[in-house]
Amino acid sequence: MKCPVCGDDCVSDAFEIINTMETIFAPCPRCRGRRLDKKVPPPDYTPPSPCTCKKRFIDDIFAHIYRIGVEEGEVVGTEPLKEIGTPLIHPGMVLSEAPYLPPRSLVLLTDLFSQKTAERIVAEIPEVRGVVQDTHITPGIVSPDTMETPKTHILLAGCDVRANIFNTQVGPIVIYKQTSTMHIEFPRPVNPKILAVDRKVFTKKPKTFVDACCGPGTLGIVAARLGVPHIIFNDAWYAAAFWTAYNLKVNHAYLGIDDVEIRESYQAMAENPVRREPYLIATTRGGLAVEVYQGDYSLLTPHIPEKGVLTVIDLFDKASRDMVEEVITRWKADNKGDVFIP
Repeated sequence: MKCPVCGDDCVSDAFEIINTMETIFAPCPRCRGRRLDKKVPPPDYTPPSPCTCKKRFIDDIFAHIYRIGVEEGEVVGTEPLKEIGTPLIHPGMVLSEAPYLPPRSLVLLTDLFSQKTAERIVAEIPEVRGVVQDTHITPGIVSPDTMETPKTHILLAGCDVRANIFNTQVGPIVIYKQTSTMHIEFPRPVNPKILAVDRKVFTKKPKTFVDACCGPGTLGIVAARLGVPHIIFNDAWYAAAFWTAYNLKVNHAYLGIDDVEIRESYQAMAENPVRREPYLIATTRGGLAVEVYQGDYSLLTPHIPEKGVLTVIDLFDKASRDMVEEVITRWKADNKGDVFIP
């Protein structure tokens, strides 16, 4: 599939990715990796080249990145190895062992490197697909009640589109997003949000599931995987709405979708990064009926049926009980059906 960020073929169908889960990060019999202490600088050694199977142990890759940083004068040589940055593997999944990475399977989130050094890292280290400048913020809309355009991280080099694999009660789903524009989630052995959706769908048996602050669409796609026939997605942030639509394409074979019509390109949507009035971004054809909107979730009411509706509002900040109760109260005042915050 064509990547909407770089135009390359770095996006794969969910079926293809899920079929590689067992082996993608496993070493071959010839692989050799050196485990390094992340709390100190790496030892003075030349990191090995990738194995003949084209994989390399993640610690050796980080030592290689560290060496480039030293040569470019952006790493002194006294920093611990862990200070190089956060490794975001592609596809992200629950691992029991440190991975051996194939080509273009690592996005590096870092605050150490300039664009020049980042470009050298992408050019010289085959496992790195992109380098992102960590601006120490949470990309995307943190509060659904604000319509301010949020800040993001900065893509320095390569492509920062990557996928996570999330397990559900009825099988895995694949969720892509652009690292620099959306908050980072890591797959876990047990995901409380996904379990909450599973329990609610099982007990309420809705005809329509509304994912009101959908992010990249994870919870709504889980509901679709569980058999809900009609899904409404919404997010005010353009990247969230777009990647939700794109993830419907990625998971189409598991969802009974024949086709997804995305009405605007990623670049065109970026020109209206935050919308208030819900704007229809995408629809589907096939066994699953879907609408994806970009807009203020509180204005979705005209687009929501009156019967058989279950709504999830996945607030980023759930720390304030009063705020959570207020959100639920406002939603119930305007909309029919059940609503929950996972």
